[in-house]
Amino acid sequence: MNEPNRDRRTILRAASALAVTGAAASMGCAQTGSGSRGVEANAAVKPPPGRGEFVVRGAIILTMDATIGDFERGDVHVRDGTIVAVAKMITTPAASVIDAGGMICMPGFIDTHWHLWTSLFRPMMRVDDAARGYFPVSNNLGRHFTPQDSYRSVRLGLTEALSAGATTVHNWAHNIATPDHADAELRAMRDVGLRGRFSYGAAQGMPNDQPMDLQGLAKIKREWMPNDSMLTLGICSRNVGDSTNLLRGNIPVEVAHKDWGGARALGLPITMHTSGPSPITLLHKAGLLGPDVQLVHPLLTTPEDREILKARGVSYSTSPVGESQRPASAGVIQLAELLEAGIKVSLSIDHTGTYNVDFFQCMRFLYSLHKHRVGNRVTLTAKRLVQLATLDGAVDLGIAHRTGSLTPGKRADMILVRTGDINMAPIGDPYESLVSLAQPRNVDTVIADGRILQRAGRFTALDYAMVLREAIDAGAKLRARALQG
Repeated sequence: MNEPNRDRRTILRAASALAVTGAAASMGCAQTGSGSRGVEANAAVKPPPGRGEFVVRGAIILTMDATIGDFERGDVHVRDGTIVAVAKMITTPAASVIDAGGMICMPGFIDTHWHLWTSLFRPMMRVDDAARGYFPVSNNLGRHFTPQDSYRSVRLGLTEALSAGATTVHNWAHNIATPDHADAELRAMRDVGLRGRFSYGAAQGMPNDQPMDLQGLAKIKREWMPNDSMLTLGICSRNVGDSTNLLRGNIPVEVAHKDWGGARALGLPITMHTSGPSPITLLHKAGLLGPDVQLVHPLLTTPEDREILKARGVSYSTSPVGESQRPASAGVIQLAELLEAGIKVSLSIDHTGTYNVDFFQCMRFLYSLHKHRVGNRVTLTAKRLVQLATLDGAVDLGIAHRTGSLTPGKRADMILVRTGDINMAPIGDPYESLVSLAQPRNVDTVIADGRILQRAGRFTALDYAMVLREAIDAGAKLRARALQG
């Protein structure tokens, strides 16, 4: 989308005062750390904490594993990043103890679609001004991104993800101008320490008839995969259309065959938005759909589409907060229809330009919209919503053998949520409390792959003040370059 120059300059100039004001306010309450590796890209990150051996003691345990069940009070034993046992009482003298009395212990949240590279754009975006909405801002500024911008923006988004209880994030990177940009985003993911998929995409403004950079994709795979299993790789495709809707900016099926075929030749999964008229029948007839495909934004599917999705094993990610801001003509969130059809569904953040990272809010929005549309026709319990935000995300990303539930043998990706805070107490049903009452500020502890990345609400390896300072600096320089260009 090409906005007139006057609109682009309005976007950039209007944000400057907001950025400065926001920086001053945020610095006053920033969490701070100590230490530096002496390298710009890693300056805000200390060496990660060791995995070690510990027991989470005395928690309300929600395992999301039907064979184990939940515990009103129990322990979780972790050794070298692996969950060893979950039981009412575990005695192991060699392990350190995390006192989790009065807290819910559960799997960390798993995001399945998030444009982390746009995290710098908060000062520029508005919900009440179309000229400063998500698409005008990202289209205008995205073309001016340097690898350093990509690094700092992704690191900023992941820092908020960590504070909100995410342990896995799907980085939907649809602004990869060069392999160096991809490398920068992957370094940010590694440095923050969360698990995740990196989906390599085309750059903003790339011609629709031009295939994506498959050589760059192959280079990233060679240099980054396999790793320690914390990061996986895929591609994010541009929307696919036919002769009736190519003017919407969609790529033709012929280009999709090249992009998707290149990804499949490398053994990589594919994700794509389905905003606008449903492309599912077109994709099916073109032979493109399969269990390695995740679609995003289930708003306008037909019964025939859903039969195809079920038969082909395709999954769907819904971003309820962002989707609820769309006009009625864009469709409705079809969670009920997807569940009835037996299609895999998961939750995602989408972006954080005009709202924050809040998986509790995602669950609340989804429940409210579902109840408003279908009533009790399709039962949706609080526990099922928590499953959508945890285990079902792992299923969607193909990593349920590794994470998504507190199952012995899986990696220790878990969070502790305080139940004694004023917005949560007194605790009743823990699932109801999470869906109806909880907020990110209730997240006490975040553990990813056995590493304690947040404890008592404070980061253990991130210097938030520096993360914020470098993000503000990147945003200011980005605006200056865009105004000059």
